[in-house]
Amino acid sequence: MVKRLLGNYKPFVALSFLMVGLMVFSALYQPRLLQDVLGAVMNNDKQKINELGLKLLVVAGIGLVAGVINTISAAKIAQGVSADARELLFRKIQSFSYANIEKFNAGNLVVRLTNDVNQLNNLVMISFQVLIRMPILLVGAFILSMTTLPKLWWIIVLLVVLIVGVTAISMGMMGKHFMAFQNLMDKINRIAKENLMGIRVVKSFVQEDNQAQEFTDTSNELLGHNLSVGYIFGVMIPAFMLIANIATFGAIYMVSTFVSATDASDIGALASFMTYMGQIMFSIIMGGMMSMMASRAFVSLGRIGEVMNTEPAMIYKDVPDQELDGSIEFDHVTFTYPDDDEPTLKDISFKVNSGEMIGVVGATGAGKSTLAQLIPRLFDPTQGSIKVGGVDLRELNKKTLTNSISIVLQRAILFSGTIAQNLRQGKHDATQDEMTHASGIAQAREFIEKLAETYDAPVAERSTNFSGGQKQRMSIARGVIGAPKILILDDSTSALDAKSEELVREALNKELKETTTIVIAQKISSVVAADRILVLDDGKLIAQGTHAQLVATNDVYREIYETQKGKEEE
Repeated sequence: MVKRLLGNYKPFVALSFLMVGLMVFSALYQPRLLQDVLGAVMNNDKQKINELGLKLLVVAGIGLVAGVINTISAAKIAQGVSADARELLFRKIQSFSYANIEKFNAGNLVVRLTNDVNQLNNLVMISFQVLIRMPILLVGAFILSMTTLPKLWWIIVLLVVLIVGVTAISMGMMGKHFMAFQNLMDKINRIAKENLMGIRVVKSFVQEDNQAQEFTDTSNELLGHNLSVGYIFGVMIPAFMLIANIATFGAIYMVSTFVSATDASDIGALASFMTYMGQIMFSIIMGGMMSMMASRAFVSLGRIGEVMNTEPAMIYKDVPDQELDGSIEFDHVTFTYPDDDEPTLKDISFKVNSGEMIGVVGATGAGKSTLAQLIPRLFDPTQGSIKVGGVDLRELNKKTLTNSISIVLQRAILFSGTIAQNLRQGKHDATQDEMTHASGIAQAREFIEKLAETYDAPVAERSTNFSGGQKQRMSIARGVIGAPKILILDDSTSALDAKSEELVREALNKELKETTTIVIAQKISSVVAADRILVLDDGKLIAQGTHAQLVATNDVYREIYETQKGKEEE
């Protein structure tokens, strides 16, 4: 994926490689010039000193300019690649079905979109700034050091062996900690998210201390891994300095044993040799440290790749758009949630004619919401088939399906923005008249038009500036604004009072006569006027008929009805 994303920035990649070459050239050529300068000083050749000094300044200037340009190019590449990766990752997540989302969970995906992409940004940045340059500098400095003072080749070899050994041991010890970082970040994000979203529950049940303790325990575990890495660095850096100082002392001592008063050229060579030795050490140390940072980024890259390589659980066919009516047919449908052993729906079969109002009732856990979610193809049935307008859902393209079916969930979810922006999620080009009409059906117009900014009124994050009933009514308005062929109301009037619920039901019957309406309800009163009522029990369709027929013939329905009727009378 990174290789493909880098292809969008080929000019900057080429420029960065060119600048890396100039930086390495500058770094390697300066010690050789310095050696010549020292030779000219010992020979008291002022003209040559001036010439070499000017050349040294030019070479250093080239390295400086190349470094600045390389940093700018690397930043451009890193920011561009991370932005593209973030967009691709978000688009991929949007293509996922409910099953895919549940596999990863929302908090985990948020961490991958933010922290893991930031790690990718760091990886690209350090690659073009350090990781590409260090191997070239290492090889160049190694060769030039050997040719500068061939007698001290063994010091260079020993330095490389010791530095590489310390780096390898340190990286091996740090690897397991880097692997744990991202998992703990996921956990911390999940705890914080659940705590903030459920803050009312936390405070209602006085769970602040327990929540704080769980967060503290996870945070301390992450702290432990960070401290372990810090301790390893605390030993590694002094070890590098010790090796460097010993190598420097050894080089100076050995040169002092064979330099002569008549030939002092080895003294100038020693300066170059020590500079190259420092570059070798710097290359290995920086390469090792950046590699450790990169190893953490590679973990994040793997997590990003896991999402990008995941195929959506549901694939829509590339077929022409179709005009469907509102008929529905379940043909021996069985559905089992991923990772569940027992099916939630078992061998469900029924037909719905276009324009009918169908109620679905049953005890908690009977499978009512699951049945509702299969119609707009939020999940595919494990066995059997579901047809809308006489066509199997799996034979429709996504546009046809979303234009034909609208679902309003019990939990009203509105997005931060304005009321108009939320309503237009149901129809992106909805006019003011269409928004007004839909709000009237949902009985939301009465409170929206009392607001100073009406449909341009802001919706706060998690829509905290509206009551539960107001949010449900706006959700219903969003569901009906596109005039769908099939409207599914999944207990979506539970937060409304009896009068408001009756007004919504009457408006739906009057304004959406040709729309097939599926009403999932806990209360019998919500579906008593339905053309037909489906009764679910333990995932099975045990009866269907009108209210009067079911009261007379079905024990489960009669028990639910009499229980609710008794509570209302009481």
